Amino acid sequence: MAESLFLPETRERQAVYEAIYPQIKALIDAESDLIANLANVSAVLREAFGFFWVGFYLVKDEELVLGPFQGPLACTRIRKGKGVCGQAWAQAQSILVPDVDAFPGHIACSSASRSEVVIPIVKDGVVLGVLDVDSDQLDDFTAVDVQELERLMAVVAEKF
Repeated sequence: MAESLFLPETRERQAVYEAIYPQIKALIDAESDLIANLANVSAVLREAFGFFWVGFYLVKDEELVLGPFQGPLACTRIRKGKGVCGQAWAQAQSILVPDVDAFPGHIACSSASRSEVVIPIVKDGVVLGVLDVDSDQLDDFTAVDVQELERLMAVVAEKF
């Protein structure tokens, strides 16, 4: 895939996901390196939606360890069950948080983060990492984001 990204004129999220899904799939199908793929997925999601922070945490040595991301400085390691990412890993479920200040045990890597969605990357029933997306707006994510990001992470999981 070329280094360009086609984005529709609309800001309607479902339409944007529909436009970027085949582009991300083509991008990662053509590349075998996991880190390169995660870096490009982060970049596409941030460019497409303007999210505050988009990145991956990978399971290593019984912790989530920071992987490729786009955005400001981030937390490096997260224990299982801790914060939104650690809970998504422990539960093997996506978690949507409309207001991070109201989430018990939220880990504040940046005080500018206001809402968050975390999607586990699962292959053969094992969580291998999580996609973490933060917004600087309250209640910025919906069920559409969860559904479409889960669909994208299913494609990403195939590359592990």
